[in-house]
Amino acid sequence: MQDNPTTPAALMSGFPPPPSGQVTLANWRTAPFNRWAFHHVREIVPSADIPHDPARIRPLTRGAGGLEALRIGLPDGASASRDLGLASSLDDFLETTGTDSIVVLHRGAIVLERYANDMTECSPHILMSVSKSMLGLLAAVLAAQGALDIGRLATDYVPELRQTAWAGATVGQLLDMRTAVAFDEDYLATSGPIVAYRKATGWNPLEPGERPTDLRSFFSTLTRSNGPHGGRFSYVSPNTDLLGWIIERAAGRRYSDLTSELVWQPMGAAEPAYITVDRLGAPRCAGGMCTTTRDLARVGQLIVEGGARGARQVVPTAWIEDITRSGDAAAWNAGSFVPYFPGAAMHYRDQWYVERGAAPLLFGLGIHGQNLFIDAKREIVIARHSSQASPLDAGLIALTGRFVSAVRKALS
Repeated sequence: MQDNPTTPAALMSGFPPPPSGQVTLANWRTAPFNRWAFHHVREIVPSADIPHDPARIRPLTRGAGGLEALRIGLPDGASASRDLGLASSLDDFLETTGTDSIVVLHRGAIVLERYANDMTECSPHILMSVSKSMLGLLAAVLAAQGALDIGRLATDYVPELRQTAWAGATVGQLLDMRTAVAFDEDYLATSGPIVAYRKATGWNPLEPGERPTDLRSFFSTLTRSNGPHGGRFSYVSPNTDLLGWIIERAAGRRYSDLTSELVWQPMGAAEPAYITVDRLGAPRCAGGMCTTTRDLARVGQLIVEGGARGARQVVPTAWIEDITRSGDAAAWNAGSFVPYFPGAAMHYRDQWYVERGAAPLLFGLGIHGQNLFIDAKREIVIARHSSQASPLDAGLIALTGRFVSAVRKALS
């Protein structure tokens, strides 16, 4: 009898694996195959390395626990007797949300760490759109150095796109997802621009007879606008990939090398990261970065500490404060993501989400359950990798929000 391919042990098991357990470019983002693929991405899609510096690793100590007995509150008006897919314990939460790994830091020390699905502390896992937040930090460093001007037009850096929907948009508007580029970010679509986009990035296979394309050529196909730039929050992943091209043009170096030199090494990563690239080497800045969960937590700790690692300022403190305080709530409220965070006072700034309040919560969010949450006031960081079946599941996003609230309460 063959192993059930829904179990991680059966995926890519054997020499060769049976067809039912093979993970390929055609199925790697669908369940159950994503359970193996998300921490073996470089075996499926070409990638560029983001080296760390073994001499500058930031140590992570162990702190007092207490989260193993965490109880997660029910949503307002819910009853425990109703079948709402609720998870009240830590173990319930991790299983329900398809969590592959989680690291929680409090005051710089690990207070919770769990791995599943053959993950270890050394396993790099795809960040999906938390990759966008990593780009936001690199942009901050380059802006502080004077290499990148967020007030300039995107087409000043990439004049090839003057006839596209990005004409007239500033770099800052790309960072804030406030361009008027018409692009339907439908993760379940089987045809149309988003599928062409995935093929261009090397994330989807070509159909028989199709000619190879590439990410930079794909940008020229987005010519339709849906309003003025600088208006509502409009989530368009190609904005971030274009920012990657702009960064490379502005600095004259590869994105992966810049990330390594300016962020990954000075912040003290313990392992190399990597990012997927297309057939011509263009990085998938919107979703292709892969890191260990501990190193993702180190990113959060860097922000808790105002962007500094000891005496070295890695990310400007003023940029972090700008993310926290300067986003446009009206732009967020007019956007399409409000239903995923009902009742929350939110904004989006420089590729980061912010839940506003006396103790703001900064976070990166990626499809299939990737998260980095930062409560700088309480010195709490929550880094999580997952392989959820659905790209965006409102119920699991809400459950994750309740888990984060429970952690913040327990550690406050």
